[in-house]
This record gives sequence, C-alpha cells and structure tokens, in this order.
Amino acid sequence: MTSTKKPDGLTIFSIVVTILIIIPIAFILVYGFAVYHSSIGFSSIVFKSIALTIFSSSIAAFIVFLLFTPLAYHISRLSSSAMETISDISASIPHPIVGIAFLLIVSPLTPFGRFLISIGLGLFDSIPGLVTALAFVSAPVYIRAAQSVFSQNPSEPEILAMGLGLSRIKTLYRVVVPNSARLLLSATLTSMSRAISEFGSIAIIAYVILQFPFAGVMPASVLIYQFFGYYGLGPAVTASAVMILISIIVLLISRFIKGIGNNRSGV
Repeated sequence: MTSTKKPDGLTIFSIVVTILIIIPIAFILVYGFAVYHSSIGFSSIVFKSIALTIFSSSIAAFIVFLLFTPLAYHISRLSSSAMETISDISASIPHPIVGIAFLLIVSPLTPFGRFLISIGLGLFDSIPGLVTALAFVSAPVYIRAAQSVFSQNPSEPEILAMGLGLSRIKTLYRVVVPNSARLLLSATLTSMSRAISEFGSIAIIAYVILQFPFAGVMPASVLIYQFFGYYGLGPAVTASAVMILISIIVLLISRFIKGIGNNRSGV
C-alpha cells in the first residue's frame, strides 16, 4: 500500500503567502520584458548604473566582512545584548536619516568634516560616500547571518586553540573563519544583496557619482526612481526588471554557496 501525505493547513498557508511575495516580482518581470520592453530601460546608462551598484555593493560587502566578523563572533559567544541592539540600529531607522547623518558628519559643521575638507576628501556624491552608506545599512544583515553561523559551530576546536595559547582574535581567523568560510561567504553575499536594494540613504549622500570611472552615473535604485519621474512607468518597469534579474542571480549564488557549506558541515 502507498499513502500520500496531504499538506496540512500550515503548509497551504505558507505556500499562499510565498505566492504573494512572488506576484509583484512576476509582474515586474513580465511587464518589463514582455509588455513595455522599453528601449530606455535597456539603454547603456542603465547598465552603467547597474555596474556602479554591483561594484559599490561588492566593496561594501567586503568591508562589512572585514569590520564586523569579529563583532558577530563576539556576540555569538558572549551574548552581548547591548552590542546586539546597537548593531541593529541602522536596520531600524528610516534610511534617509542615514544619508542625512553622513552628510552632517562630513559637513563643515563638524571637526571631522572640516578635516576631510582640508585634505580634499568628501563623501557627498562620491564612490566612498556610496560605499560607506551601503556598508552601514547592510551591516546588520551580515552580523545576524554570521552570528547564526558561529552559533551553530561547536566550541571545542576554539577552546582547544585557546588552550594552546592562541588569543581569541587569532582563534577566530585561524580556526573559526576557515572552518566557516563558505557560510560566511554566503552571509557576505546576502549583505551585498541588501546593499544592492538600498535607496533611501544613497539618494541623499550619493544621488549621482562625480568621480571616474562612474562620473555622471546614478546608483540603480536612484536611476529607476528618476526614470519613473521623467519617463513614466514603462522605462522604470523595464529597468526594474533588469535589476531584479541581477539581484536574483546574486541571491541564488548566495543560497547555492550556503547549501554547499551546510552539506559539508553536516548541517
């Protein structure tokens, strides 16, 4: 006899809400590529904008990995609620506030801003400003993901390494990070996906880049917003569809790497 297991109510409900998530994305893809198919949405400025977004998001994700891996490890092992709460702040405030905050920091109103101006550096409408904002808003995503990775790891190899005389920071980079490299790479790509989607902060701090090699180029989210205001729905939807495909590819790579890491670690 063979028995077929019928889906329960929770499974059906989960499928329904998953479909609800897919519907807006599917509409963008269908209307962007099949209905509107706007030539403006496929113009060179769109692909330059996407290149800028991928470039800046990649750098931001790498910086986030370098700066916040120790924090994620520290929180996972010592459960610092204060640090955990602080690390979530940038995810819990409206992101235009983030852009305004960075504008204030680098303005002549602050000593730090006056110092940057005196040496010819600035964040406004620059690649460093764009990367800084993206790193700030995507850091909580990475910290949470990396914290989960570290929490799943057994602590015995770390205890052994520290018992042999390694400091906590050396144990992190010589033992923990190599053993979790694939999952941490997946977490880094997830934070990159978050950076790709950012709009609020960069619309203020880096609306258009004035530096080589992206002089005159806007980040993708800002460009799509401008397209909607200047040209209407068609070009904005087509450009959005192209950007969605790029974002999905990055997300799928992240999931694929995470799957490999879970399989190898026996999770």
